[in-house]
Amino acid sequence: MAQTTGTSVFDLNMNDLIEEAFERCGLELRTGYDFRTARRSLNLLTVEWANRGINLWTIEEGQIPLNTGQISYPLPTDTIDLLSHVIRQGTLQNQIDINISRISEDTYSTIPNKLAQGRPIQVWINRQSGQTNPTADTLVGNGTTAGISATDTTIQLSSIADLAATGFIQIDNEVIYYPNVSTSGNQLLNCIRGQNGTTATSHTAGTAILVPQLPNINVWPTPNAGGNYTFVYWRLRRIQDAGTGVVVNDIPFRFLPVLVAGLAYYLSMKLSGVDPNRVAALQADYEKQWDLASQEDREKAPVRFVPRNMFYTR
Repeated sequence: MAQTTGTSVFDLNMNDLIEEAFERCGLELRTGYDFRTARRSLNLLTVEWANRGINLWTIEEGQIPLNTGQISYPLPTDTIDLLSHVIRQGTLQNQIDINISRISEDTYSTIPNKLAQGRPIQVWINRQSGQTNPTADTLVGNGTTAGISATDTTIQLSSIADLAATGFIQIDNEVIYYPNVSTSGNQLLNCIRGQNGTTATSHTAGTAILVPQLPNINVWPTPNAGGNYTFVYWRLRRIQDAGTGVVVNDIPFRFLPVLVAGLAYYLSMKLSGVDPNRVAALQADYEKQWDLASQEDREKAPVRFVPRNMFYTR
């Protein structure tokens, strides 16, 4: 009796993937430039996939402990959007997940008192780029001494002209949330240190101030004391960048055919010597493979619609 291999671990590393795509174009991978241009096209291809809908393998759960009086909380920089979210109160067997409604920027902007405290019932998701921008500002100190320690909550800068009234700054590798500013002394007040998974540490005077454009949530009301609230979310993240050599891609195995087909089509549009009829055929194959893969990459559980009470004010 014929025997099977007993394994099911087939994958394509970067070299194999690009070589297969070139062969489908009727070309041969020859130079380092060929590899670089193919990797660039591959990154553009996976960015395009984010615009085609939800990729289930990029859904991740996260949790953010909420602090008394804090409005904004950063999300991981590769966050595309949040798919679902709740407020979790309590711990272990006593925990309760409570709905928190998503609102638009327009609705959030009309809330008259954004500092009101209570159990958060609404959230505005601010979908920023995740990039970090430089400023002309530098660190001065804590208002008394030069530089800051890991516990200082007042931060004095050379200028705050480049900063919003509330938001995030980055000093070295630490992300810091500031809810208030004092224009008279160029100070950030009541800062919350070590945000977005970073560690609060000391920093020397003269260090450059960066402004990270972090995706973030803004909750209302702001958490009240003793609430023990945690914001639990399920996010859609970006597909990781294409690597080099033997590195494999951040996709499940069933998407390997569409990845190869898509890369072959992208390459055929920009490489010389590809027959126009082949370009059209590669495009058709790409769309076919996408349809096959995406039909399997979907939630299989039945959908259940549950009515809920909405909170509003006149």
